[in-house]
Amino acid sequence: MLNKSKNTTHFGYQTVDKEEKTNLVGNVFHSVASKYDLMNDIMSLGIHRIWKRLTIQYSGVKPGHYVLDLAGGTGDLTAHFSNLVGKNGLVILADINNSMLEEGRKKLRNKGILRNVRYIQANAENLPFPDKAFDCITIAFGLRNVTASNQALTSMFRVLKIGGRLIILEFSKLESALLNKIYNIYSFQVLPFLGKLIAQDSHSYRYLAESIHVHPDQETLKRIMIDVGFRETSYKNLTGGIVALHRGFKF
Repeated sequence: MLNKSKNTTHFGYQTVDKEEKTNLVGNVFHSVASKYDLMNDIMSLGIHRIWKRLTIQYSGVKPGHYVLDLAGGTGDLTAHFSNLVGKNGLVILADINNSMLEEGRKKLRNKGILRNVRYIQANAENLPFPDKAFDCITIAFGLRNVTASNQALTSMFRVLKIGGRLIILEFSKLESALLNKIYNIYSFQVLPFLGKLIAQDSHSYRYLAESIHVHPDQETLKRIMIDVGFRETSYKNLTGGIVALHRGFKF
């Protein structure tokens, strides 16, 4: 289950009011934004780049497509999509957190990525776009931070074109019990230490570890997507299930 009651939800291992979670998550990402890319490389030993490359492959994005990179943060996926959609396409990098959005804008502009990218601060639960606007939506490492995940998925479904696809890249449940024990030690001891050492913030990285553990497993998320209306829904475990790549279509 995503929420413990109609009025509360998870913030890591805490149970908080839904309205409170949005502010708490916002504070986390305001705190880590400037070190986000560096921490991603260190925490995953650079493997996150492979996961994102596979996300691009699963997206099926082609020249002329309109793409929504939701919770797009510092713009890693947006940069690739910009090259794929070309001059007749459009990529919107959307994030609820202004600090993350500004980091993404700065990074992409420094790379000379300008003409076919737009930046919008938006809440995934209530997307400010017309129906059937996008050929593809991606959300990478962002769904578990959304307060009302079902509402967000419904909003994504609405703004997808018929035949469009949603790609979710998110931390998930490991396939091996032994690896899971090792991963738990890494998540709750090593990550907060690295967060304190590099980003001067251990609490935010403890929350991020906790949020992974309360996020729905692969099959549960697949069922939720189907209930929302997605079809031909599937997932692929990456790195033993540390992350999973879910895909669903709108028909």
